[in-house]
Amino acid sequence: MWDKQFSAFAQRYHVLRYDMRGYGNSTLAAGPFSNRDDLYHLLEFLGIQQAHFIACSMGSLAVTDFALEHPEKVQSLVLVSPALSGYLYESQPPQSVLDLITARKTGDLQHAAELQSQIWADGFKRSSDQVNAQVHELVRQMSLDALNNQIDAIRETGFLMEVPLQPPAMNRLEQITAPTLSIVGDLDDDTVLAIADLFTTRISARKAIIHATAHLPNMEKPNEFNQIVLEFLRQM
Repeated sequence: MWDKQFSAFAQRYHVLRYDMRGYGNSTLAAGPFSNRDDLYHLLEFLGIQQAHFIACSMGSLAVTDFALEHPEKVQSLVLVSPALSGYLYESQPPQSVLDLITARKTGDLQHAAELQSQIWADGFKRSSDQVNAQVHELVRQMSLDALNNQIDAIRETGFLMEVPLQPPAMNRLEQITAPTLSIVGDLDDDTVLAIADLFTTRISARKAIIHATAHLPNMEKPNEFNQIVLEFLRQM
């Protein structure tokens, strides 16, 4: 997912990327977990005292929660297509999302992976002939790999259930003091765009829009994405 960023950013910074629990080569252990705690323990293990954090979607939720619990470790946040703990979704999910939940619960992993790629790589605002076929296939394969890791854990709810932050980030965004940039694609779901606006209005985060992209602008337009992020970091 971050292949087009890793080498570019490593020319100027020490760069770390890792597979979150249940994704890539990281397996799931039995019992409760939280992504923010996993991140904290990883940094402690590696002796990293402070860092800039770049994360997308569910990852952005994790690093936002992490920033609230460990503000001393956060130099800046780059939140791509952000999610937000405690955010209340006002409308019914699209049918493709409901179909995805069913496919995940029933173990139809091939169909679930294809739906995830349609939702996240393609988005809801363009036709199939307008999407980036290479990105679509990369996301489908990444999704299938993750689903194979998660299959036993998602049969009940359709999702990995981690220990939530209490109180959630939605209730205390103003406590985030680190410089923050949100990056969104203009073809992403309106809810994601609304969450990005919340960061802008409540903590004066900067916002960048990458046109003609959906939920994964770093994969669709990596050069533009990299330029935006590196310019933001240069100003730290």
